[in-house]
Amino acid sequence: MSTATAVAPFAAPLRPRTPHAFEVAIGPDPVRVSQIRRITAAFLRHWAVPAPLIHDVVVVVSELVTNAIQHGRGTVRLRIRHTGDELRVEVTDDNAAPARMRAAGDEDVCGRGLSLVAALVHEWGVGEDGRTTWATVRVSTGRP
Repeated sequence: MSTATAVAPFAAPLRPRTPHAFEVAIGPDPVRVSQIRRITAAFLRHWAVPAPLIHDVVVVVSELVTNAIQHGRGTVRLRIRHTGDELRVEVTDDNAAPARMRAAGDEDVCGRGLSLVAALVHEWGVGEDGRTTWATVRVSTGRP
């Protein structure tokens, strides 16, 4: 008689057994932002990240990469790491002036990017050298 292994019908979502990461470097061209959004979404789907969380992370990536292109210098580098419990987004450029949140007026057409990032992530900040802006999103809860 053979033995069978029972599988629970509502098993926990798959988590990576080992950390996943990808990196990409782009020239400071605004056209690249839409490409980076598609690349990010594809990797997150491949890693079985829940769809609502993919949307949030893609918005975060879009805002941070756009900021690096508009206010940074040189090549823009994106790195995303998935450790199982969190996703960490890092965007680096060659400008040592750190990203900072600013207050946008009602009529302003820009200036809300970091406020949007702050609303979607668990935490965010700027590296000590001012060149890297990072954000973390918890995967277990899907929200901050």
